Amino acid sequence: MSASVIPSTSRPPRRSKSDVLLRVEGLKTYFISRNRQLKAVDGVSFTVRRGEAVGIVGESGSGKSVTCLSIMGLTPTPGCEVVAGSVWFDGEDLVKLPERQLRSFRGRRIAMIMQDPQTSLNPVLTIGDQVAEPIRLHLKKVGAALIEAVLAALTAVGIPQPERRLKQYPHQFSGGMRQRVVAAMGLSTHPELLIADEPTTSLDVTIQAQFLKLIRDLQRQSGTSVIWVTHDLGIVAQCCDRVNVMYAGRIVESAGVRKIFKEPQHPYTRALLASVPVKGTRKERLYQIEGQPPSVDQLPEGCPFWPRCSHALDICREQYPPQASKGGDDFVHCWLAVT
Repeated sequence: MSASVIPSTSRPPRRSKSDVLLRVEGLKTYFISRNRQLKAVDGVSFTVRRGEAVGIVGESGSGKSVTCLSIMGLTPTPGCEVVAGSVWFDGEDLVKLPERQLRSFRGRRIAMIMQDPQTSLNPVLTIGDQVAEPIRLHLKKVGAALIEAVLAALTAVGIPQPERRLKQYPHQFSGGMRQRVVAAMGLSTHPELLIADEPTTSLDVTIQAQFLKLIRDLQRQSGTSVIWVTHDLGIVAQCCDRVNVMYAGRIVESAGVRKIFKEPQHPYTRALLASVPVKGTRKERLYQIEGQPPSVDQLPEGCPFWPRCSHALDICREQYPPQASKGGDDFVHCWLAVT
């Protein structure tokens, strides 16, 4: 599997010389049902620099995927909408762009590898047609050049016999093969920002390692920025420069990857790291975080993690902690860090 076989393309001219490619500011995305507002994403802010790999980690239901769908303008409607905040991409606020203009970014400059390939692929279209669509729409390739680009994209993600496979349908592929097809669609246009939402879920260990190497090679060769959405801290350690830890729709800690692993500040971050088995150590039982993440319709007062936190203070039950700076862009939301 090699990133070099994906056809290189010229990128659209950049309008900004800023080192920051993506800046999310105060993003709030709510599920609205009758008179209720469920806060799936509640004031998320972070940045992604050019060529940087940023991880978003947390348990299921923490708001990771909804954050990424909000960036792409793909939140399910009606019923889910961005109610506040901005998503600045290379000087443009994507939240304010009309759908027609947003399409020129989506798939070309920003691409996303979806979590579930079963629902990402159209069952009535061939694999070749689906991989060809972004190449045809955004790179304007047709005929033999289009077929060549499709075959190169499938080869790059390790699809065997691509000439035969491009005529087949999604149901003729295994789960891991479908995931690689979705990856081929995302990588085929050489986006400036790639959002990978749990991209290795359906892959076996060998293909997973090849896939991670493919993304890292692409990043080195073309300077692509990557957002890794995952609960696998092993992927974070291998691939990320920065990590944002999410809980109950908010980023509770943000720091460089080395600092997160060596000096985690938030009790939730420490609990996640303690849940990971360490090579060379023996334990009778792996550590687990007591309780369950709160539902978005039953969020506790104060810090949402306090019911599961062994270090909770009285103030944790009453007020959400302010942001405490830890130097540079690093920060944490925890009363233990404030008091």
